[in-house]
Amino acid sequence: MNMKLKQIGNQKVRIHTYNTVIVGSGAAGMNCAKKLYEFFETKGVKDPELKIAVVTRGLPFGASRMSGSDKQTYYKMGTSPDVADSAESFSKSLTAAGCCHGDLAITEAIGSLRGFYNLVEAGVPFPHDPMGTYIGYKTDHDPYERATSAGPKTSKFMSECLEKIVRRYGIEICDNQELVELHAVNEEGNKRITGIVTVNSKSVSDEDLGINIFYCENLVLAAGGPGELYETSVYPRGQVGIHGLAFKAGLAGANLTESQFGLASTKFRWNVSGTYMQAVPRIFSTDAEGNDEQEFLTPFFPSMSKMATDIFLKGYQWPFDPQRIGNYQSSLVDVIVFNENQKGRRVFMDFLHNPVGGEGMSEFKLEELEPEALDYLKATGAMQKLPIERLEHMNPPAIEIYKEHNIDLYSEPLEISVCAQHNNGGFAINRWWESNIKHTFVIGEMAGSHGIKRPGGSALNAGQVGASRAAEYIANVYGDAVPDIPADQSQARSIIEKVEELSNSDSDLVPQEIIAQIQQRMTTYGGHIRKMENAEKALADAVSLHEQIQKKGLKIEEPKNLISAIQAEHLAFASIGYLTAIVELLKAGGGSRGSHLVLTADGIEVHPDIKDPDTGKPLKLKPENEDLRNTIIEVQFDEGSGEFKCKSVPVRSVPKDRKAFEPAWTDYREGKIYS
Repeated sequence: MNMKLKQIGNQKVRIHTYNTVIVGSGAAGMNCAKKLYEFFETKGVKDPELKIAVVTRGLPFGASRMSGSDKQTYYKMGTSPDVADSAESFSKSLTAAGCCHGDLAITEAIGSLRGFYNLVEAGVPFPHDPMGTYIGYKTDHDPYERATSAGPKTSKFMSECLEKIVRRYGIEICDNQELVELHAVNEEGNKRITGIVTVNSKSVSDEDLGINIFYCENLVLAAGGPGELYETSVYPRGQVGIHGLAFKAGLAGANLTESQFGLASTKFRWNVSGTYMQAVPRIFSTDAEGNDEQEFLTPFFPSMSKMATDIFLKGYQWPFDPQRIGNYQSSLVDVIVFNENQKGRRVFMDFLHNPVGGEGMSEFKLEELEPEALDYLKATGAMQKLPIERLEHMNPPAIEIYKEHNIDLYSEPLEISVCAQHNNGGFAINRWWESNIKHTFVIGEMAGSHGIKRPGGSALNAGQVGASRAAEYIANVYGDAVPDIPADQSQARSIIEKVEELSNSDSDLVPQEIIAQIQQRMTTYGGHIRKMENAEKALADAVSLHEQIQKKGLKIEEPKNLISAIQAEHLAFASIGYLTAIVELLKAGGGSRGSHLVLTADGIEVHPDIKDPDTGKPLKLKPENEDLRNTIIEVQFDEGSGEFKCKSVPVRSVPKDRKAFEPAWTDYREGKIYS
């Protein structure tokens, strides 16, 4: 192990030095470690495994290891032998709804198959036919059949297969490391992140906080999305993210307004997309104690055929989409579910019964589904009598994944809610996935490469492409140098003192209560239903909460509570960044777009029987302002003023420069492609 012990202040600190530290052990982080080792090896770097470290708060945790859906999608360039596809067409699908940089989209498209076949060679069991064709299907916001899947655990297989290679290469994986702060310095007027400070969650005690410092030339942030910002969330429990820490270090957020929401189970957090909905289950509600069953959907639909078809369509129109509410479209289901939850009622999917009609509504009959649903079920042979039989026929692993978590769909209903699922935004990057701070790269869900909408599964593609791009740039531009331990440890001492000061047994701020407060605020005011006055108040409350934490510290009664306190503090700061961006978009006139609905008194009525929870009047939405698709809101913390600042950045176009082979070859040999 590359480690030295050093006394800094009151703490014994374990100090490590590497060329590149990768924070996060999901599919993106592991692929970056793998590719960087291979790029170093190709360039003849001696002992490349000693130059790289993967630092993670929990190797078995995170979205890559613990999240998925019925057949978790990987979106790639088309591989059909008879349907043509191109990188240009692929990039148009990524940029179709706006707020997506064209250079990032075309780069993700060009690198798509390279990333996909890297996973195939790593052992991810994507299915192919006898001729070797990787079979595709259509996913949400996808005009082609580009999607593929290795089943409900696709991203888990990806991260596990890549981890095996990383371990075989001898790259160190440092587990149980809770990130405390990014170690930043100013070099000739420019900020530079030169390392990270962590607490080992397994060894923290009164005598020793388990402080580690990882100094590095290059830092890759791959710690996933901020799942714990939300109360109703399908992110794995404990998916905290490190967005607050990245903001403090000066990284610029981009498109943070564009979180994605959808129906998911809550007892075991899992997306109920795909065949869960295509099996057309009954959806009903109960009171808080599980009594008083009601067919709450039926009053909002004109017929059984329309209601059942919308349930089916939620399969591949799964994300909540305000453009799919009017005229009884599929996202009306999400609004009605949210409406029911607002009344304090619980919502369930029942695979043992078909949908039940209300007064004046006919009984459910498969043959009376609209053609889009009926034709699909016929084509897949899913014409069985009951939803559980149709689900078992189409996708047995979708049932097994719940059984693994002690939920038997053959005997019990599945509680669901509209949940935060993915953040299309993240931190601003260039075409090599480098942030606004040199030598610091952002990949995976932390990278803000997506726009307002994205085809389902394109995030997995983006993570793999971004990981490879960052690794290639580091190896070819920044080299393999390993930093010395700085003689001046004042910055490290300051960070350690902040950690020590965070603990205050006299404080009335309890970490878990603070986190619950943040989550409730974000789900209610920064979730899929938004309103200007609510968002402004939520932002003011978030700022006030963070100020209280800085003033009072957090109540820590035993050493292990320190981890929750660290998380509470940087989640509080992250929520300010997110709410700042949301308020900025609302002030700019941003209406209902992507996966959020904006309410306004003079908007378009959603449905006369769906009420605004604040006014009790019919819910009215503000239409999207499509002019705003051409800009991206960036938000950055300004240390001087102590406030977050926003700016609108024009969307970068797809590069059109094309060179003949010989000059392109020259640029490659001379390294000009990295300019």
